[in-house]
Amino acid sequence: MTSSIVSSLQQPNPSAIIELFLLETDLELHGSNQIYRFHNGTNLINNAALKWAGDEYIRLPIEAEGFAFQKGQLPRPTISISNALGTISAILLNVNNVTPGNDLTGATVTRIRTLVKYLDADNFVNNSNPYGTPDPNAEFPREIYKIDRKATENREVIQFELAAVFDLAGVRAPQRQCTRKDFPSIGNFIV
Repeated sequence: MTSSIVSSLQQPNPSAIIELFLLETDLELHGSNQIYRFHNGTNLINNAALKWAGDEYIRLPIEAEGFAFQKGQLPRPTISISNALGTISAILLNVNNVTPGNDLTGATVTRIRTLVKYLDADNFVNNSNPYGTPDPNAEFPREIYKIDRKATENREVIQFELAAVFDLAGVRAPQRQCTRKDFPSIGNFIV
């Protein structure tokens, strides 16, 4: 977390927290390296996409939940994205043309959070942020997950279940086996 975020949150009336999402496909899994940017809201000028750090985030109703850490468990959040305009179905169709049945499994979803006061001035009337000074580096720590599976798809919504990179089925940490040869002073140690 950047020092500007920490100091802003310690003020009596910090500005609102904005959630932004990146969806990144993988060349090997999905046939292309694409980055899609989404935000559950609009700018204050013309009800259009939101800009932060020079990147445009498409306005799209999104509900993301389950990011809180529980005792001894990694979060397994879900993200529900409106499919009213067919945006996500179009992405799924492109992926399925390359790798049938993939449904974005293995794609990376990054949750970015910042404050309204750090959004680009392009989002506001007269190109001036009335809440503060734009700062493309002021953000909470990024939360990076992989799509584990598609839970729901219909005309209204598509829901994905997310998992931490090392919480996916078949992934081990560390990815190599440690044996006694590697650590002779430990004895019979096998991971």
